[in-house]
Amino acid sequence: MSRRIRVLPDAVANQIAAGEVVERPASVVKELVENALDAGATRIDVEIESGGKRRIRVADDGHGMERADAILSLDRHATSKIQSPEDLRGIASFGFRGEALPSIAAVSRLRLETRGDDEVGTLIRSTGGRILEVVDHARRRGTTIEVQTLFFNAPARSRFLKSSAAEARAVSETLTSLALAHREATLRLVSGDRTLLDLPGTDDPRERVAALWGDDAAESLIPVYLPLGGTVVSGLVQRPDAARPGVRRAHLFVGSRPFREPALLRAAERGYRTTIPQGVRPWIFLHLDVPAGSVDVNVHPAKAEVRFRDRAAVEEAVEAAVRAALSEAASAAPLGRSAPIEAPVVRERPRESTPPPSRPAAGRGTDQMALFVSAPAPSDAPASSSSASSDEDDRETPATPSAVEPLEMGRPRLTQYHRQWIVAEAREGLLIIDQHAAHERVLFERLMRSWGEGGADAQRLLFPLTLRLTPEEIHEVEQVKNLLARAGFEIDLFGSDTVIVHTVPDPHPWFDAERCVREMIAELTEGTSDLMRAARNQHERIAMTFACKGAIKAGQLLSDAEMHELFDALFATELPWHDVHGRPTVVRLSNAELERKFGR
Repeated sequence: MSRRIRVLPDAVANQIAAGEVVERPASVVKELVENALDAGATRIDVEIESGGKRRIRVADDGHGMERADAILSLDRHATSKIQSPEDLRGIASFGFRGEALPSIAAVSRLRLETRGDDEVGTLIRSTGGRILEVVDHARRRGTTIEVQTLFFNAPARSRFLKSSAAEARAVSETLTSLALAHREATLRLVSGDRTLLDLPGTDDPRERVAALWGDDAAESLIPVYLPLGGTVVSGLVQRPDAARPGVRRAHLFVGSRPFREPALLRAAERGYRTTIPQGVRPWIFLHLDVPAGSVDVNVHPAKAEVRFRDRAAVEEAVEAAVRAALSEAASAAPLGRSAPIEAPVVRERPRESTPPPSRPAAGRGTDQMALFVSAPAPSDAPASSSSASSDEDDRETPATPSAVEPLEMGRPRLTQYHRQWIVAEAREGLLIIDQHAAHERVLFERLMRSWGEGGADAQRLLFPLTLRLTPEEIHEVEQVKNLLARAGFEIDLFGSDTVIVHTVPDPHPWFDAERCVREMIAELTEGTSDLMRAARNQHERIAMTFACKGAIKAGQLLSDAEMHELFDALFATELPWHDVHGRPTVVRLSNAELERKFGR
């Protein structure tokens, strides 16, 4: 075998390049459709046979090519997208890799029809990368490329292709991702005699999702938008109540380019913490706009991956954007069909004697409280009803950061139903609040804030609690004793199997301290519940456990003042619509759904 260095023939070089760019029929479709999009196409029709192994045809209505450009497009490294090295840093197009089309031609029998500004179109036929024919061809503006017998001259590559059905699915998934990135284009995919995709162009991302996966899927999505540190994150994510375990749809885009990045998906999932149970996988569709020069899109032969200059900052923006979306009213579980939320009209409420805790910068907007419609109330009406005790009047009442400027001034009307639900009248219907879940959210966020403020308030027991525990529970108390003290539980060990509880928090008048302490210690010791597995650290474990065990229970009768206190405290939290188990705190029943049920 000769070891002399030589320049490879173009046919061999193109086949080597094809090994990087053309992995399967879906790779061919991706390159051709991206070229069509770059050419300004508003309609793209894709036809495949045998999953694309036998035939692929991509037709577009873009601006097409003149004859000289059409011939040159089959040469390696020929492109209209870049002219200098500087162009690589800020490139916004797709098909800038010059070897894509010649690489496809190198492993197939290719037919290219196109017409740009010429009076007549051009037809080019090639086999294995060698041009056989260039002739006039009558056609309208645009380009059609037909690829037949893919890998006919590379049998080793052909043997690695999967079944026709599997390859057709891969083509469909590729087009789905491009369709989500480019809603303005009409896309159609036909496999044999079956239409797999028929997606009309649209400005509404939910309409594209509905065309792909149905109206129910589209209605489960909520909008995301957050500018942060030069990065703008936008798109759609799934409401927590609609998310399920198992397979999920997750698509990321930068500059309208689909890409893969597991770390960013994990960042999005972190935004869901304390709103969904462990193992649930919400749908995610996020677009990233980043400053020019901060992303390298040319790090992968198939352009499936990108490299961010400051990936940590992008991850932070993604997590914060998802978190902010989940704090909005749209993320609340609907009772019946979803309904749009009207733009808010808010006014500042008078501050209570104790100011509300500061809110996170990436929290919800001001439209939360703008949903509520209140009954008129006299200006001198007392804040608490006559049924409230003097102890209740002395307790801290959280101030709502903003309240409604409703049809008439006053606080929202609240009614307790079956000693479990609080019903609130809203401008767009009704809100049904789970009193236990709502109080869980309040207690969790209150305790989480207190970790950085020296710990939670507590009351000293006149008669300390003496509890006998198992050896495992004693060991757990020893491990978290200091954190429990900062949460309001001052606990001393007494002997080998007993603890003495000196102080406890005071979350509500019906708080059963002994039951709460026992259940908390048992849950912390067991550590196998979904709640415990979802916690990121010991602080969250204790806060979640206390919120669950210390919240008011279903069946507890609440006075009017107590309902309002809970209502105000809930809507002063960062995530008022979700409890710490990942269940809804509030269910929305829209006026539109009520009218539909009554045949209006």
